Amino acid sequence: MFKKILIANRGEIALRIIRTCKEMGISTVAVYSTADRESLHVRFADEAVCIGPPPSKESYLNIPAIMSAVEVTAADAVHPGYGFLSENEKFARICADYGVKFIGPSPEAIAAMGDKATAKATAKKAGVPVVPGSEGVLASLSEAQKVAKEIGYPVLLKATAGGGGKGMRVVWKPEDLEDAWNIARAEAQAAFGNDGLYMEKYIQNPRHIEVQVVGDQYGNVSHLSERDCTIQRRHQKLIEEAPSPAITPELREKLGDAAVRLAKAINYESAGTVEFIFDQDTGEFYFMEMNTRIQVEHPVTEEIFFFDLIKEQIKVAAGVPVSGRHYFPSNRWAMEVRINAEDPYNNFRPTPGKIEHFHKPGGHGVRVDTHVYAGYRIPSHYDSMIAKLIVADFSREEVINKMLRALDEFIIEGPGLQTTIPILKQILRTEAFQKGTYNTRFLETFSFR
Repeated sequence: MFKKILIANRGEIALRIIRTCKEMGISTVAVYSTADRESLHVRFADEAVCIGPPPSKESYLNIPAIMSAVEVTAADAVHPGYGFLSENEKFARICADYGVKFIGPSPEAIAAMGDKATAKATAKKAGVPVVPGSEGVLASLSEAQKVAKEIGYPVLLKATAGGGGKGMRVVWKPEDLEDAWNIARAEAQAAFGNDGLYMEKYIQNPRHIEVQVVGDQYGNVSHLSERDCTIQRRHQKLIEEAPSPAITPELREKLGDAAVRLAKAINYESAGTVEFIFDQDTGEFYFMEMNTRIQVEHPVTEEIFFFDLIKEQIKVAAGVPVSGRHYFPSNRWAMEVRINAEDPYNNFRPTPGKIEHFHKPGGHGVRVDTHVYAGYRIPSHYDSMIAKLIVADFSREEVINKMLRALDEFIIEGPGLQTTIPILKQILRTEAFQKGTYNTRFLETFSFR
């Protein structure tokens, strides 16, 4: 087992990893930018190293600074968390070259799933259903027009190096394709330095379903069933839950088997998530992408199975076999909401600033993952998520009621500070959410008030 792990991340996920390391008797090293000097992950780590000024490219994306911190603290492993360098093939390779264990998949596995066109081809070869579309990156507008005609409109143009909805355009009719093509390419180039696009059939009544997998160094892969991440705004998740209210036990088995097949096809080691789009009109599911890291919403799975995914990640990185097959409990439901420092009634404008009053909800089955506190100043340089609220109970109805109660108790106040708490409560109270009858475009027609 590792003696000392450096956490190459910040905020709640860094603190989450530190907690598990301490429970395992492993020393921890926090890295931080000057903007995060007062963050709790810095306070609770055994050691802390400043790696640069606030901008991410000069700190949390600064590989030489992070590797210098590894060297001066003699850490023997690095946990990248999510975001930043967690899916960076180059960083994983540098860690290996330095003899430091990257707690994540191999550089080859990251590369295989990092390019979406390659990932789709890999899934297809592994017998995992994929959305009808182009075989790979489209070579030209004329090829895009040809593929669109074959699969039928509406179609979806997607950046091959994309994420977060950037470089993505829905095209409803042939005469709109050229403009969408030009806009998506320009956006993809600006966001990712890669203007490659591919095309898929546009699913009109979709749910976003993902399957948690864990693989070890011996070719074993297990899964811990699905999470439903359908409630999204501009492809950013707001609410996640398990199980999905739209998935039958038979479909759950098929989704899990497909996810395991894909992970085995790339010799996947560590925790990862295989994401699917589920067509509610046909009952079919299709591979969308694989996230080769721990997910923001991993606590949902942890609360369902009473299972520490970070501990499993660390163990398999140290050479321990995966724990084995996990059967979905028939009497558990869990849900997570993301609480961001944003004004939901002003186009979700970020509202950084000082928190003056802070009170976390409590009670049975209530969990809060956060790095903030009264007196903490939310920096403007990073993602606006400041907390995750997770609740669990015996049924979806009980979970929704518990979540509403917990959100009522959650106090985060400061000058000019707004959070997504009011909009989350509004969503949870809608008839469509309570019945589970919605798709990924639910918020496009939502009445923000």
